[in-house]
This record gives sequence, C-alpha cells and structure tokens, in this order.
Amino acid sequence: MTPATIHLLEAMWGACISFLVLTFVFWPLEKLFPARDGQAYFRPDWVTDLCFFLGHYLFWNSLMFSTLMVFKGWFDSFTPALLRDAVHALPFWLQMFLALFLSDLCIYWGHRWQHNNEWLWRFHSVHHSSEHLDWLAAHREHPMDSIFTMGLINLPVFLLGFPIGALAAVGAFRGMWAIYIHSNVRLPLGPLRVLIGAPELHHWHHDRDRSAGNYANISPIMDVLFGTYRCPDHEPRAFGLGDPAPGEAPRPGHYLAHLVQPFSWPRLSPAGATSATPTQQPSPATQTSLRPEEKGAVPTSAPAPSPSFCAPQAAVETP
Repeated sequence: MTPATIHLLEAMWGACISFLVLTFVFWPLEKLFPARDGQAYFRPDWVTDLCFFLGHYLFWNSLMFSTLMVFKGWFDSFTPALLRDAVHALPFWLQMFLALFLSDLCIYWGHRWQHNNEWLWRFHSVHHSSEHLDWLAAHREHPMDSIFTMGLINLPVFLLGFPIGALAAVGAFRGMWAIYIHSNVRLPLGPLRVLIGAPELHHWHHDRDRSAGNYANISPIMDVLFGTYRCPDHEPRAFGLGDPAPGEAPRPGHYLAHLVQPFSWPRLSPAGATSATPTQQPSPATQTSLRPEEKGAVPTSAPAPSPSFCAPQAAVETP
C-alpha cells in the first residue's frame, strides 16, 4: 500500500474510534440531562453533521495541523531563547493555566470579530447554521473557520514558546470542551457557571440573534468583563440562522454546499446585514426567545452582564 493509502486508513480508524468514544461519553449525558427533552439522536441534519465530522478527521484536521506547524516554526524563529527557556521552566500546571487564559483572551476577541466582520462571518456562519445542537453539531465548521480559530487559540502558545506538550494538552482539552458546550446537556452548576463555561451559555450564543453574546470558550469571565455575558434561565426558542436576509444567499442544504457557499456569498448591503445594532428591533425569531419582560427591549451589540445566574430549570421540549 502507498503511504497515502496507509494515512487514509489510519485516519478512518481514528475517526471510527473517536466517534464511538464521543458517543459513549455524550449520548448518556444527553439522555440523562437533556437541555431539549425529546430531541432524537438521529435528528434533522444529522447526516450533514456526520459529514463534517468525517471531513475533519479524514482530511481537514491534517491540513489544519500542517498549517499550525508552519506558523509554529515561523514564531519559533524569532521567539527569544530567554523567554522560551523561562516558559519551559514553569511547572506544567502553570503552563496550562497561562496557555488557556491567554488563548481564551485571544479567541474571545477573535470570536467577536467573526460576528462583526462580514467576510469572516460568511465562514463562521456555517457553524451557526445548525438548528439542532448536540455533540455532533460541534463539528459543523468550515475548514477556513477552523484554521482561523485554531490559529488564534494557539497564538499565545506560539508567541511565548510553550513546549509541544502544552500545545497538545491545550488542543486536546479545548477540543473536548468545545464538544461539551455544544451538547444537548444542561447540568445544574449554579453560580459556578459564571466561572466555568456550560452548554446553556453557549446555546444562547447560538440563538438566532447574531449579536447574542457569550463569545468566550473555556470560562465566561471574558464575557463578564467585557459586557457580553448572557444567561437567561431558559433555552433559546430556536437555533440557526433563520430565513435569509434580503440580498443574502439561500441556506445550503448539504455538506458540499456549506463548503462552497462562503466563496460565492454576495456582498451584503446594510439592509441585508444580520447583526443587530442599537437602532434595530429584534427579529421575530429572536423576539420569541425573549422572556416576557424582555420583549420590546432594543438589543445592543454588546449585551450587558446579567445580574443573576442561570436558574435551574426543567428541560425544554423540542418544538
């Protein structure tokens, strides 16, 4: 067999093992602590998200890893040896803490940029097109969006010369965490969820309001500090992008269409922009997801921090 064939077989084996392990971990959690009760395992667009999962494992992850290694080699060439030695001398737990904190800061601002820049949004919107969230939906991500995100996550690791062990540990932890916060799970964390990210926080990020907030990844501290923390006591009424705005391309219907559409997306006019501004009223889809006392309120591009924590609540039945 050729090296390419061997690599493909190894990738297929890895994809199968990963799928079984993730199913074993998250399927029981989604059954025991469902955020949306009654959501079927084989829900709509399950096959599309499976294609994203397989695409990442069989091809895109290798491309992304190769790209990151190119950047790492470039940064290593000018990172001062004194700084690199100082970082390497730190205890591993402190390396992990610094890497996670600094990468969370980078991804927070990068994530906000993805939602406010039309060119970045055309790729990031692929991830937000999922109307059903679970552990498999976490893999719905355009390869260009993945490279941008992983580049930001690893930027401080590269700049400060963290050892490859810290890089691998941060990548593995963030990968599992990203799957967890997309899962159809609602765990009773109470006040701790202001320090530890939770699915209910990220579910509100996937609300149909493009400026819904909750841009942080590991910890919502960044959202609290910069005024984008949002934590209602219920699930959003609907996920996804909703109907296309005037001048916007139709929603893709299958995996390949999701990959191609960002490159052919027509430039949006101000009337077709989907991000809310202080003078815009919420769309009908967003209005229905608000609590009664919130209806009629004018949304802002940076929601103010909630004065209270998410309250425990029974799971929401799938519409």
